Amino acid sequence: MAETRIPVAKTYKIYLGGKFPRTESGRYFPLNAADGTVIANMCRGSRKDFRNSVVAARSAFAGWSASTAYLRGQILYRIAEMLEGRNEQFVSELVLQGISKRKAVKEVEASIDRLIYYAGWSDKYQQIFSSVNPVSSSHFNFSVLEPTGVVGILAPENSSLLGLVSNIAPVIVGGNTCVVLASESLPLCAISFAEVLHASDVPGGVVNLLTGFKDELRDQFASHMDVNAVVFCDGDAEISKIIQEKAADNVKHVISRRDQDWSSEMSQNPYLISETQETKTTWHPIGS
Repeated sequence: MAETRIPVAKTYKIYLGGKFPRTESGRYFPLNAADGTVIANMCRGSRKDFRNSVVAARSAFAGWSASTAYLRGQILYRIAEMLEGRNEQFVSELVLQGISKRKAVKEVEASIDRLIYYAGWSDKYQQIFSSVNPVSSSHFNFSVLEPTGVVGILAPENSSLLGLVSNIAPVIVGGNTCVVLASESLPLCAISFAEVLHASDVPGGVVNLLTGFKDELRDQFASHMDVNAVVFCDGDAEISKIIQEKAADNVKHVISRRDQDWSSEMSQNPYLISETQETKTTWHPIGS
Protein backbone atom coordinates (compact mmCIF):
# COMPACT_ATOMS: atom_id res chain seq x y z
CA MET A 1 0.00 0.00 0.00
CA ALA A 2 1.41 3.37 -1.05
CA GLU A 3 2.21 5.80 1.72
CA THR A 4 0.20 9.03 1.90
CA ARG A 5 2.35 11.91 0.73
CA ILE A 6 2.71 14.91 3.04
CA PRO A 7 2.54 18.09 0.92
CA VAL A 8 5.21 20.74 1.38
CA ALA A 9 3.68 23.90 2.84
CA LYS A 10 4.91 27.17 1.36
CA THR A 11 6.86 29.42 3.70
CA TYR A 12 5.91 33.08 3.18
CA LYS A 13 8.50 35.80 3.77
CA ILE A 14 8.09 39.32 5.11
CA TYR A 15 8.14 42.42 2.87
CA LEU A 16 10.80 44.97 3.76
CA GLY A 17 12.24 47.80 1.70
CA GLY A 18 10.77 46.44 -1.54
CA LYS A 19 12.27 42.97 -1.00
CA PHE A 20 11.12 39.67 0.49
CA PRO A 21 13.70 38.65 3.10
CA ARG A 22 13.34 35.89 5.65
CA THR A 23 12.87 36.99 9.23
CA GLU A 24 16.28 37.58 10.78
CA SER A 25 15.31 35.38 13.74
CA GLY A 26 14.61 32.34 11.56
CA ARG A 27 11.32 31.74 13.41
CA TYR A 28 8.08 30.67 11.76
CA PHE A 29 4.59 29.70 12.85
CA PRO A 30 2.09 27.43 11.07
CA LEU A 31 -1.14 28.76 9.62
CA ASN A 32 -3.74 26.05 10.00
CA ALA A 33 -7.02 25.42 8.18
CA ALA A 34 -10.23 24.69 10.10
CA ASP A 35 -9.51 20.93 9.89
CA GLY A 36 -6.03 21.39 11.39
CA THR A 37 -4.04 20.91 8.19
CA VAL A 38 -1.16 23.34 7.64
CA ILE A 39 -1.93 25.88 4.92
CA ALA A 40 1.41 27.67 5.06
CA ASN A 41 4.28 28.68 7.30
CA MET A 42 4.40 32.36 8.22
CA CYS A 43 7.44 34.35 9.32
CA ARG A 44 7.37 35.27 13.00
CA GLY A 45 8.71 38.79 12.67
CA SER A 46 11.11 40.02 15.33
CA ARG A 47 11.86 43.37 16.91
CA LYS A 48 14.92 43.65 14.67
CA ASP A 49 12.73 43.05 11.61
CA PHE A 50 10.54 45.89 12.86
CA ARG A 51 13.49 48.23 13.34
CA ASN A 52 14.78 47.40 9.86
CA SER A 53 11.33 48.16 8.47
CA VAL A 54 11.29 51.56 10.14
CA VAL A 55 14.68 52.36 8.59
CA ALA A 56 13.34 51.37 5.16
CA ALA A 57 10.18 53.43 5.65
CA ARG A 58 12.16 56.49 6.78
CA SER A 59 14.50 56.20 3.79
CA ALA A 60 11.54 56.08 1.40
CA PHE A 61 9.65 58.95 3.03
CA ALA A 62 11.44 61.90 1.41
CA GLY A 63 10.86 60.69 -2.14
CA TRP A 64 7.30 59.48 -1.59
CA SER A 65 6.13 62.59 0.27
CA ALA A 66 7.62 64.80 -2.45
CA SER A 67 5.79 62.95 -5.23
CA THR A 68 2.75 64.62 -6.74
CA ALA A 69 -0.77 63.86 -5.58
CA TYR A 70 -1.56 62.83 -9.15
CA LEU A 71 1.25 60.25 -9.15
CA ARG A 72 0.19 58.78 -5.81
CA GLY A 73 -3.37 58.46 -7.09
CA GLN A 74 -2.16 56.72 -10.25
CA ILE A 75 -0.11 54.28 -8.18
CA LEU A 76 -3.08 53.41 -5.95
CA TYR A 77 -5.14 52.85 -9.08
CA ARG A 78 -2.41 50.54 -10.38
CA ILE A 79 -2.52 48.54 -7.14
CA ALA A 80 -6.26 48.13 -7.65
CA GLU A 81 -5.68 46.94 -11.22
CA MET A 82 -3.17 44.33 -10.06
CA LEU A 83 -5.47 43.15 -7.27
CA GLU A 84 -8.32 42.82 -9.78
CA GLY A 85 -6.09 40.62 -11.93
CA ARG A 86 -5.48 38.28 -8.98
CA ASN A 87 -9.07 38.31 -7.77
CA GLU A 88 -9.51 34.54 -7.80
CA GLN A 89 -6.30 33.95 -5.87
CA PHE A 90 -7.38 36.21 -3.02
CA VAL A 91 -10.85 34.68 -2.91
CA SER A 92 -9.32 31.20 -2.62
CA GLU A 93 -6.92 32.36 0.13
CA LEU A 94 -9.79 33.84 2.14
CA VAL A 95 -11.73 30.59 1.76
CA LEU A 96 -8.66 28.64 2.93
CA GLN A 97 -8.64 30.78 6.07
CA GLY A 98 -12.24 29.89 6.87
CA ILE A 99 -14.21 32.65 5.11
CA SER A 100 -17.24 31.59 3.09
CA LYS A 101 -16.97 31.88 -0.69
CA ARG A 102 -19.72 34.51 -0.81
CA LYS A 103 -18.09 36.69 1.83
CA ALA A 104 -14.66 36.20 0.27
CA VAL A 105 -15.85 37.48 -3.12
CA LYS A 106 -17.43 40.53 -1.48
CA GLU A 107 -14.28 41.25 0.55
CA VAL A 108 -11.96 41.15 -2.45
CA GLU A 109 -14.28 43.32 -4.55
CA ALA A 110 -14.64 45.81 -1.69
CA SER A 111 -10.84 45.96 -1.31
CA ILE A 112 -10.40 46.80 -4.99
CA ASP A 113 -13.12 49.46 -4.80
CA ARG A 114 -11.54 50.95 -1.68
CA LEU A 115 -8.23 51.45 -3.42
CA ILE A 116 -10.03 53.21 -6.29
CA TYR A 117 -11.86 55.37 -3.75
CA TYR A 118 -8.66 56.62 -2.13
CA ALA A 119 -6.94 57.02 -5.50
CA GLY A 120 -9.72 59.46 -6.35
CA TRP A 121 -9.10 61.44 -3.16
CA SER A 122 -5.36 61.83 -3.73
CA ASP A 123 -5.60 65.28 -5.36
CA LYS A 124 -8.74 66.44 -3.53
CA TYR A 125 -8.29 66.05 0.22
CA GLN A 126 -6.00 69.10 0.40
CA GLN A 127 -8.80 71.26 -0.99
CA ILE A 128 -11.19 69.97 1.68
CA PHE A 129 -8.94 70.28 4.72
CA SER A 130 -6.76 73.29 3.83
CA SER A 131 -7.96 76.80 4.61
CA VAL A 132 -7.25 80.49 4.32
CA ASN A 133 -7.59 81.92 7.81
CA PRO A 134 -8.88 85.41 8.60
CA VAL A 135 -6.35 87.51 10.55
CA SER A 136 -6.43 91.13 11.71
CA SER A 137 -3.06 92.10 10.24
CA SER A 138 -1.46 92.68 6.85
CA HIS A 139 -0.80 89.00 6.19
CA PHE A 140 -2.13 86.04 4.31
CA ASN A 141 -2.55 83.17 6.75
CA PHE A 142 -3.23 79.72 5.37
CA SER A 143 -3.12 76.14 6.62
CA VAL A 144 -2.26 73.05 4.57
CA LEU A 145 -1.78 69.39 5.37
CA GLU A 146 1.58 67.63 5.28
CA PRO A 147 2.29 63.92 5.79
CA THR A 148 3.31 63.07 9.34
CA GLY A 149 6.11 60.65 8.37
CA VAL A 150 6.42 56.95 9.24
CA VAL A 151 3.17 55.36 10.40
CA GLY A 152 2.95 52.05 12.26
CA ILE A 153 -0.21 50.06 11.53
CA LEU A 154 -1.44 47.18 13.68
CA ALA A 155 -3.89 45.72 11.16
CA PRO A 156 -7.33 44.45 12.25
CA GLU A 157 -7.38 40.85 13.40
CA ASN A 158 -10.70 39.84 11.86
CA SER A 159 -10.31 41.31 8.37
CA SER A 160 -7.54 39.65 6.42
CA LEU A 161 -7.62 41.82 3.30
CA LEU A 162 -10.23 44.58 3.46
CA GLY A 163 -9.15 45.83 6.89
CA LEU A 164 -5.53 45.79 5.75
CA VAL A 165 -6.24 47.77 2.58
CA SER A 166 -8.55 50.18 4.43
CA ASN A 167 -5.71 51.21 6.74
CA ILE A 168 -2.79 51.23 4.29
CA ALA A 169 -4.49 53.20 1.48
CA PRO A 170 -5.32 56.44 3.38
CA VAL A 171 -1.86 56.45 4.98
CA ILE A 172 0.15 56.21 1.76
CA VAL A 173 -2.12 58.34 -0.44
CA GLY A 174 -1.33 61.22 1.92
CA GLY A 175 2.41 60.83 1.34
CA ASN A 176 3.30 58.82 4.45
CA THR A 177 5.25 55.58 4.52
CA CYS A 178 4.27 52.72 6.81
CA VAL A 179 5.22 49.58 8.68
CA VAL A 180 2.34 47.13 9.00
CA LEU A 181 1.81 44.11 11.23
CA ALA A 182 -0.71 41.83 9.53
CA SER A 183 -3.53 39.96 11.21
CA GLU A 184 -2.02 37.24 13.40
CA SER A 185 -4.77 34.67 12.76
CA LEU A 186 -5.50 35.58 9.10
CA PRO A 187 -2.13 36.64 7.65
CA LEU A 188 -2.16 34.88 4.28
CA CYS A 189 -3.71 37.65 2.17
CA ALA A 190 -1.34 40.23 3.64
CA ILE A 191 1.77 38.69 2.12
CA SER A 192 -0.02 38.08 -1.16
CA PHE A 193 -0.99 41.76 -1.07
CA ALA A 194 2.70 42.58 -0.58
CA GLU A 195 3.34 40.71 -3.83
CA VAL A 196 0.72 42.93 -5.49
CA LEU A 197 2.48 46.02 -4.16
CA HIS A 198 5.82 44.71 -5.37
CA ALA A 199 4.44 44.17 -8.88
CA SER A 200 2.86 47.62 -8.92
CA ASP A 201 4.63 50.98 -9.05
CA VAL A 202 4.95 51.44 -5.28
CA PRO A 203 8.55 52.44 -4.44
CA GLY A 204 10.42 50.09 -2.11
CA GLY A 205 10.04 51.02 1.54
CA VAL A 206 6.74 52.88 1.20
CA VAL A 207 4.89 49.85 2.58
CA ASN A 208 6.71 47.33 4.78
CA LEU A 209 4.70 44.33 5.88
CA LEU A 210 5.45 41.98 8.78
CA THR A 211 3.73 38.86 10.01
CA GLY A 212 4.04 37.74 13.60
CA PHE A 213 2.57 38.01 17.08
CA LYS A 214 0.95 41.25 18.21
CA ASP A 215 1.83 40.64 21.87
CA GLU A 216 5.49 40.51 20.88
CA LEU A 217 5.63 43.55 18.58
CA ARG A 218 2.84 45.88 19.75
CA ASP A 219 5.07 47.74 22.22
CA GLN A 220 7.69 48.33 19.53
CA PHE A 221 5.14 50.02 17.29
CA ALA A 222 4.10 52.31 20.13
CA SER A 223 7.54 53.15 21.56
CA HIS A 224 9.90 53.40 18.58
CA MET A 225 11.25 56.95 18.48
CA ASP A 226 11.32 57.21 14.67
CA VAL A 227 7.66 56.26 14.20
CA ASN A 228 5.50 59.38 14.01
CA ALA A 229 2.04 57.85 14.35
CA VAL A 230 0.57 54.49 15.26
CA VAL A 231 -2.79 53.09 14.12
CA PHE A 232 -4.24 50.16 16.05
CA CYS A 233 -7.47 48.31 15.31
CA ASP A 234 -7.87 45.79 18.14
CA GLY A 235 -7.38 45.42 21.86
CA ASP A 236 -9.17 46.21 25.09
CA ALA A 237 -9.00 49.39 27.18
CA GLU A 238 -5.83 48.21 28.93
CA ILE A 239 -3.98 47.65 25.65
CA SER A 240 -5.16 51.05 24.43
CA LYS A 241 -3.79 52.65 27.59
CA ILE A 242 -0.40 50.93 27.20
CA ILE A 243 -0.08 52.08 23.59
CA GLN A 244 -0.96 55.66 24.54
CA GLU A 245 1.58 55.71 27.38
CA LYS A 246 4.44 54.31 25.30
CA ALA A 247 3.62 56.62 22.39
CA ALA A 248 3.88 59.65 24.67
CA ASP A 249 7.68 59.42 24.80
CA ASN A 250 8.01 61.08 21.40
CA VAL A 251 4.54 62.64 21.30
CA LYS A 252 3.49 60.05 18.74
CA HIS A 253 0.04 60.49 17.22
CA VAL A 254 -2.16 57.56 18.35
CA ILE A 255 -5.16 56.61 16.21
CA SER A 256 -7.59 54.04 17.57
CA ARG A 257 -9.85 52.27 15.07
CA ARG A 258 -11.23 49.59 17.34
CA ASP A 259 -14.60 47.91 16.78
CA GLN A 260 -14.70 49.07 13.18
CA ASP A 261 -16.86 47.33 10.56
CA TRP A 262 -14.48 47.48 7.61
CA SER A 263 -17.18 46.39 5.16
CA SER A 264 -19.23 49.48 5.98
CA GLU A 265 -19.14 52.57 3.77
CA MET A 266 -18.41 54.55 6.94
CA SER A 267 -14.98 52.88 6.95
CA GLN A 268 -13.90 54.84 3.89
CA ASN A 269 -13.75 58.61 4.12
CA PRO A 270 -11.19 61.40 3.65
CA TYR A 271 -10.96 61.93 7.41
CA LEU A 272 -8.92 58.70 7.56
CA ILE A 273 -6.38 60.47 5.34
CA SER A 274 -6.31 63.58 7.53
CA GLU A 275 -5.72 61.50 10.68
CA THR A 276 -2.12 60.86 9.62
CA GLN A 277 -1.44 64.41 8.44
CA GLU A 278 0.01 67.43 10.22
CA THR A 279 -1.40 70.92 9.76
CA LYS A 280 1.16 73.50 8.67
CA THR A 281 0.13 77.14 9.06
CA THR A 282 2.03 79.82 7.17
CA TRP A 283 2.01 83.62 7.55
CA HIS A 284 2.86 85.69 4.47
CA PRO A 285 3.07 89.50 4.63
CA ILE A 286 1.15 91.58 2.12
CA GLY A 287 1.36 95.27 1.27
CA SER A 288 4.32 97.57 1.82
